[in-house]
Amino acid sequence: MGKRKVESFSIPGYHKRPRQEYTDESDDELDEEECSQFHSDSNSSSQSTSGEVGIIESIQLKNFMCHSMLGPFQFGSNVNFVVGNNGSGKSAVLTALIVGLGGKATTTNRGSSLKVFVKDGQTSADVSVTLRNRGKDAYKPDIYGSSIIVNQHISMDGSRSYKLKSKTGSLISSKKEELIAILDHFNIQVDNPVSVLTQEMSKHFLQSKNEGDKYKFFMKATQLEQMKADYSYIMETKSRTHDQIEQGEGLLQELKQHYLEKEERYKSIAFVSEMQNILEKLKHKMAWAVVNETEKEMKPIKDSIDIEEGRTDKYDQKLKEWQAKLNEAEEKYKAIQDKLEKISEEAQALQPQCVHLKADVQTKRIAYNEAEAHHNRSRTELKQLEKDDEQLRKRIEELKNSADQVSESEKLERQKKIAHLKEQLKMVRDQEDMMVQEMEQFQQAIYKCKEEHARLKREELDVKQALDYNQRQLRELTDSKTNRLKRFGQHVPVLLEAIEDACRKRQFKHKPVGPLGAFICLKDAELTLAVETCLKSLLQAFCCDNHQDERTLQTLMSKFYPSGHRPQIIVSRFRNDIYDVRHRAVNHPKFPSVLTALEIDNAVVANCLIDMRSIETILLIKSNQEARLVMQKNRPPQNCREAFTAEGDQVFERRYYSSDNTRPKFLSKDVEAEISHLQKEIENKMAQLSASQECLHSIEKEIRQNEDYLNHHRRKQKEFQIKIRRINIEIADLENVEEHQSVDISTLEDEVQENRHKMECVKQDMQKQRGKMEELRNILRVAEHKLEEIKEKLHQVEEIASPVKDELNQADLEVEKSKHHWQHYEEKHKEHLASIKKLKEQLAAKEKELKERIAQATQIYPERIEVNRTVKSLDTEMNRLRDKINSERDHHGNREEILKQLLEAKDKYLDAEGKVKNLNKFIKLLDQIMTQRYKMYQQFRSGILTSYYISDLTREKCVLTTRMKHFQ
Repeated sequence: MGKRKVESFSIPGYHKRPRQEYTDESDDELDEEECSQFHSDSNSSSQSTSGEVGIIESIQLKNFMCHSMLGPFQFGSNVNFVVGNNGSGKSAVLTALIVGLGGKATTTNRGSSLKVFVKDGQTSADVSVTLRNRGKDAYKPDIYGSSIIVNQHISMDGSRSYKLKSKTGSLISSKKEELIAILDHFNIQVDNPVSVLTQEMSKHFLQSKNEGDKYKFFMKATQLEQMKADYSYIMETKSRTHDQIEQGEGLLQELKQHYLEKEERYKSIAFVSEMQNILEKLKHKMAWAVVNETEKEMKPIKDSIDIEEGRTDKYDQKLKEWQAKLNEAEEKYKAIQDKLEKISEEAQALQPQCVHLKADVQTKRIAYNEAEAHHNRSRTELKQLEKDDEQLRKRIEELKNSADQVSESEKLERQKKIAHLKEQLKMVRDQEDMMVQEMEQFQQAIYKCKEEHARLKREELDVKQALDYNQRQLRELTDSKTNRLKRFGQHVPVLLEAIEDACRKRQFKHKPVGPLGAFICLKDAELTLAVETCLKSLLQAFCCDNHQDERTLQTLMSKFYPSGHRPQIIVSRFRNDIYDVRHRAVNHPKFPSVLTALEIDNAVVANCLIDMRSIETILLIKSNQEARLVMQKNRPPQNCREAFTAEGDQVFERRYYSSDNTRPKFLSKDVEAEISHLQKEIENKMAQLSASQECLHSIEKEIRQNEDYLNHHRRKQKEFQIKIRRINIEIADLENVEEHQSVDISTLEDEVQENRHKMECVKQDMQKQRGKMEELRNILRVAEHKLEEIKEKLHQVEEIASPVKDELNQADLEVEKSKHHWQHYEEKHKEHLASIKKLKEQLAAKEKELKERIAQATQIYPERIEVNRTVKSLDTEMNRLRDKINSERDHHGNREEILKQLLEAKDKYLDAEGKVKNLNKFIKLLDQIMTQRYKMYQQFRSGILTSYYISDLTREKCVLTTRMKHFQ
């Protein structure tokens, strides 16, 4: 296998595997001198210095055949003998050497597949062979070094893999082709019995007495059999090549005829080339005419840019002017606001005094009115007593005058009856007065109860509305546990499905985006309520790219939402990138803006919120005090319009609005906590509603009772009034009796005295009531005077505040006006800069287009041509020429096609002619080579036969040496 320092029959020039390829004559010739030196070379090979490569240095086996681990065996540099008992691994080493160097399983005569070499009970086997790689014949010494390690891994299924490593163990290659190249380079032939003689092959060779088998073995060992097969294959190839040459010569004549026909046809249409040349020149002019027109189109754009840039200073000046006016107006507004706040503080300080004094005046007025009512009743009673006294005196006079006509007994009887009736009348009137007072009390009680009832009804309605809202929100939150989109409305999922269906039917140019809140995530959960309060209904809104899509979306929404309760639709052109708002966004070192507090993956949603709410200019400040400090105590940060607190309060530079909401609805991440909170709120509202309803029932019952009492008293009052009228009628009837009755004048006089006594008592009581009234009137006047003074002060404050408010409103209008003008000029300035940018972009595009046009024109015609004609006129003339050329081509054929066919025919003809010539040369050369090779083959065969039959002793020595090499 390798070259050790022992006698061997190596044949210089014939040791490598023959290749079936054509080589130069000089490479394949074997001169007679080499043949004559055959024996001398074979005997002196032990002294050759080329034995430093291909020698097996060591071999190692793992799980191979019946051995778990065998080796590594380190071989010496000379002949090596492997000895040992049966089953110790001698044959295993030789078999592993064949397999490890790429030999087939059948070559080893140990099996038909590699899997038989894997030890029983193991999944794989490994063989490692180390080859020496030194000297001038080393194989890639700069890569492998002084040794080449061949590792082969055999799997249980019979597959193998190679790893070729360097001296240091670095993996160089895992391809079989590399191993074959190494074996070829080292002339290692594992399938040649001369190189590796297995036990079975040696038995067959030594025991066989058939000279034919020995000859076959000899032919195979010396590769003469392969040389003979190669020679036969070459002769067959030569015969086939002769047949191809004969066919090619016939085809060559046909190709030549075809080529001559095409050449004649091409010459017949030469006159079309003139027009083609003119067309080419026009193409050159057209290319540079396009360049000229592009340059002309650039001139007005450049002029527009110069004009617009000249206007930039004007816009800058206007912007600065209105900025100054805006600053001045804001300062004026702030000063007036401070003044108004001071006045408001004075008014607020006076307000509690005014309320207290109003209550005091009301109390004193009620006391005075009660005293006055009592006095008026006493006065009415006094007038009645005076009237009765006058009537009694008149009656006494009448009785005195008619005493002679009326009997004494009748007068006395009638007088007693009248007195009794008057006492009844007085008693009934007192009862009526008491009844009226009680009715007034009942009416006041009913009025107060009704007021309380109305208040409780309003509270009950508010609680019911809040309860309905909370229950609806609880249902939405419960549904949102399975579908988050239901938090934005019960119909949102089905609406989105309808939108998807419409998109599949291509009813939208661009699919609408929404609800916007579904695309928003907060970085800080504590700011959820602030963001919801800021964005409000925008969280449920949808965004469309154009108005046609908006109308289509409105139609879809009408199927699920009643009119007036549909989500907002915003029309804005869709963009793939978010606006660059760095120049106008608020940038605070401590507090984020709404834009920076949100995570928005969809550029359309972010741009929509920037357009609709300017979220880049709104700060989010958790603390109310810090929000007031940032926005109102000092000048707000640059570009900041407003701020929102964590409680949802809205803070402006001069205003502060508290939020009505206490919990977030759409953006909260902790749905379970929101559901728990809503359930508690619903329980509280239910308890509040139950208590309110109990109060309402109690008040309604009290109102019914009072109304019943009032109706009962009204009926009693009517009965008293009827009784009073009846008594008055009886008294009048008795007093107006025509017949003279005798009356006891003394009794009437006693009544007069009694009546006068009553009058005195009433007068004294009236005097006391008058004094009390006067005292209460004075007290009331003092209280009213104090109240008037406070009212006057409040009025003065209001009179002072009124023009200040007017000034504040005027200043606010001035601020808004200045801000409007400033924003107007800012927008104009932006539009102006945008127009300049657009013009520059157009100019850049035109310049790019011009470069492309120049590049195209240069490719068409390198030198620039001054063209006075327009592109249109050149195009017209070119079309006319093309039509004429096409007409000629239709008549004679396409010149390019004919030229193409001519060139193809010529190429085919020349190619076939060259191939026939080359094949003829090759056949001639092959004849010479094969003749010489066959002669050398005969000489070589005769020389080998002569050398092998010199003596039996020499042959035995050769076999022994060969077998020793197998074991190396």
